[in-house]
Amino acid sequence: MVQPSINPPGGGNAVACWMIEALRTDYAVTLLTHEAPDLESANRVFGTSLSTDDLRIVVAPIPAAGLMRVVRPVATLALLRDHLLLARARQMAADFDVVITAHNESDLGRPGIQYVHFPTLLTARPDAGLRWYQGPMAVGAYQAVCALMTGFRSARMRENITLVNSEWTGRLVRARHGIDPVTLSPPAAGDFPHVPWNERRMAFVCVGRIAPEKGIEAVIDIIARVRRDHPDLTLHIAGNADDRAYLARVQAAVRAQGDWVSLDLDLPRERLLHLMTSCRFGIHGMHDEHFGMAVAELVCAGTIPFAPNSGGPVEILGGDRRLLYESDEDATNRIGQVLADETLIEDLRASLAAQAGRFSSETFVRDFRRIVAGLASEREGDRGDD
Repeated sequence: MVQPSINPPGGGNAVACWMIEALRTDYAVTLLTHEAPDLESANRVFGTSLSTDDLRIVVAPIPAAGLMRVVRPVATLALLRDHLLLARARQMAADFDVVITAHNESDLGRPGIQYVHFPTLLTARPDAGLRWYQGPMAVGAYQAVCALMTGFRSARMRENITLVNSEWTGRLVRARHGIDPVTLSPPAAGDFPHVPWNERRMAFVCVGRIAPEKGIEAVIDIIARVRRDHPDLTLHIAGNADDRAYLARVQAAVRAQGDWVSLDLDLPRERLLHLMTSCRFGIHGMHDEHFGMAVAELVCAGTIPFAPNSGGPVEILGGDRRLLYESDEDATNRIGQVLADETLIEDLRASLAAQAGRFSSETFVRDFRRIVAGLASEREGDRGDD
């Protein structure tokens, strides 16, 4: 397993942890990383049960480590760090049956498994701000320099089995690289207790990173407008502070609204699950979200979630137009229509319950084991031919 970090937060790190969880009983797993893993934190946040007995850990030194600490907050600059890790992985690859990464497009030295959350090579991530992608031309030039310095070959990358988190991401990967990927939804891990509808609060919950692209301020404005007709509604925001400046803006917006909005940071997993299962409704604010783990968790928690009509959440919600909005005004109208119709609420609950099994940790573990076993068998066949 090649992964810059498996520590919280981050969807890619969560997927990497669940990949290790899926393999630890049947394979000898080695983790090649830049950051010593905090397995206690990873288990608490991601719902895994990893221990140091489950894997061998190799922490690769980072050349010019001081410089790397400076550039780490800027994803395009941190790409050099990631390429250096891949170069080390290629040196080690011959000693292993299968080489895996959950860190997007990767040259692993030979055909392996790569999990693409969003295609990063020569691609601009939507609405994510300066710290992620500065511009296609600058990104492309920088990526070319990193590839030249470290021996990265796109042709080898395209030989990998490519997994993606959604059909939406898969279409981007296919268009960018000509790869035919396999969709494997990340797991919405944890024990989501069943709470009867009549015991849940008349409340919305919004979970995820506190970052500009997540649209938390817009979510607050949407529910504020819905409250004009439903003044008993409350909104509970729970997440990790990914952007301190934006967190301050969200905190100010919460204070301005009064006690019907609450904000909780870094909740333990059990408390987060309790919060989600105690509310009737959920809401997500990011447009063009490549998967939408928060939306999958809200479905598994038994809420009725609303999300923008773009990206992976459309698939999570089964393309149900009653739950997908085009604008803040459209969200207000759609939420109002649902809140006013008990029959509609029951119909939505039933259709969402049918979706939940797709995002269980059991489904992810089963399907990922099958993919790895297939590649391992091919590797054994190649050795036999040799």
